[in-house]
Amino acid sequence: MKNPFKYFSLILILVFSLACESEDKSKKSNAKSQATKEKPKGVEESDLPEVKLPQDGTEKIDVSHIETITQEELIPYLTKFERTNKESMARITTEFGDIEIQLYAGPRLHRLNFVRLAKLGYFNTTCFHRVADNFVVQGGNSDRTSTSQMREKIGNYLIPNEFKRIHRHKYGALAAAKFSEQNVSNASSPFEFYIVTKEDGAHHLDEDHTVFGRVVSGMEVVEKIASVEVNGSEWPISDICMEVEVYRP
Repeated sequence: MKNPFKYFSLILILVFSLACESEDKSKKSNAKSQATKEKPKGVEESDLPEVKLPQDGTEKIDVSHIETITQEELIPYLTKFERTNKESMARITTEFGDIEIQLYAGPRLHRLNFVRLAKLGYFNTTCFHRVADNFVVQGGNSDRTSTSQMREKIGNYLIPNEFKRIHRHKYGALAAAKFSEQNVSNASSPFEFYIVTKEDGAHHLDEDHTVFGRVVSGMEVVEKIASVEVNGSEWPISDICMEVEVYRP
């Protein structure tokens, strides 16, 4: 009679061998899974990019009602727009108070464009995003998703320079920003504006930029904005958001 213990021993060896193989595969699988979660080899924690989302600015908005304007369509469109949009005053509301603006009649394209953007609610998505000490405070931009959405939908166009000698860069002047590169015609950005805070003016900007309004009330509010803390890019540490409405005097 054959020894039964011999067969039992062989069965134990086989079971143990299979268990070891299974455990080894499990360890390799776990090691592979863990490797996908770890940072790449040779990359320090400080080198990994950090994704920063704009605070309260990631919400998308409905822009389907906005008509997109091309450069060729700009003047005919604004000429027609003027027939039913006669506003020449603007109120900029901020956390520091209100700024009342007179919009000049002469630079009509700039005035009409500003009125249109205000009525569309564009400026309400933006902030005063630049504060240059003893020079200007600049508004009309932000890092919000809604701002970039509206810019894209409103249109990719520039406003022809409309500088008038009677409207210079005095203290409290409202003027249009512009893109400095490849802009020999000194055409204006349709989206951004600035207010002069230098007491004796910023007359080196005359002719290069279009002045299209002035502060008639609320320069103390502008001065409060001009005194906020900024980073190295002149962007305020804390957002200074705005709401803009236009009206007839």
